[in-house]
Amino acid sequence: MDTLKPQISVVVCSYNRADYIIDAVESLNKQTLRKELFEVFVVDNNSIDNTGALVQDYMQAHPGFHLHYLSEQKQGASFARNTGASFATGTILCFMDDDAVAAPDYLERMLRFFEQYPDAVGLGGRIIPRYIPAEPKWMSYYVSSMVGNFDYSPTLVPFAAGKYPLESNMAVRKNAFDTIGGFNTALPGVAGELRVGGEGKDFFLRLQQDGAPVYYDPKLVVHHVVEVKKLTPHYLYRVASGYGRGEKVRTLAIGKTAYWKKILEYGFKLGAAMVLGLGYALKGKPAQTWPVIRFRIDALKGLLE
Repeated sequence: MDTLKPQISVVVCSYNRADYIIDAVESLNKQTLRKELFEVFVVDNNSIDNTGALVQDYMQAHPGFHLHYLSEQKQGASFARNTGASFATGTILCFMDDDAVAAPDYLERMLRFFEQYPDAVGLGGRIIPRYIPAEPKWMSYYVSSMVGNFDYSPTLVPFAAGKYPLESNMAVRKNAFDTIGGFNTALPGVAGELRVGGEGKDFFLRLQQDGAPVYYDPKLVVHHVVEVKKLTPHYLYRVASGYGRGEKVRTLAIGKTAYWKKILEYGFKLGAAMVLGLGYALKGKPAQTWPVIRFRIDALKGLLE
């Protein structure tokens, strides 16, 4: 292995995250992996707070840390991730959110995985919500995915067909990323107040088309901040409806039949959510009833827009 060249390039897209970006960067600076084996790109996606100043100050204070600050003016996570990837020199691309904190062995475990599994093109890991100040009573397993909770398997396994990592904890071989053209910018993720999500789903479904495996490692861990403003009805509507808008874009690109099948699927999921909600009520957890139903209603609204 060439120890003089980074093996992993970490891309952290940021938008108005001054409160948390340094925690994310610091968690990467404190990795057990030797610093010459990885580099970090923070891509500022039109922040109007002092995110950029904080990152650049951190760069000056830690000259031995391979941290780089970039700017992407086209709004949306897909644009920003593609920009970060275009500057990467590592053979492995890692994507992490600007309000996530990586476990100390995060990158060391990632590098070891790709060395041990040469057939793998991608990898995802566990995402543990860090609620601030505390997890609300109405939160349930089915709603928590909207705030980043992800725990696919207790053991290291390939993702089943149609399953994939979440965006705040994912990695891919750089050559595979380049082969499929990176993230689909028709699915930008967050663009101001509008969400057109599903960019991670679209990316990994394309990546898996040739049958190359994408794995899940439950010990590849990041903690994801969930602050109060991410628990409001307005924010959750943006997330859920964004899923629907993204699926509309993705399926219509395939054809109208795929889109109508998705509408039927979302209708079925709404019915299932009503059954789940009733189950929560019967179990004495009425606070969890409406949120799980509202999630599917909002997603369907986005799909039908």
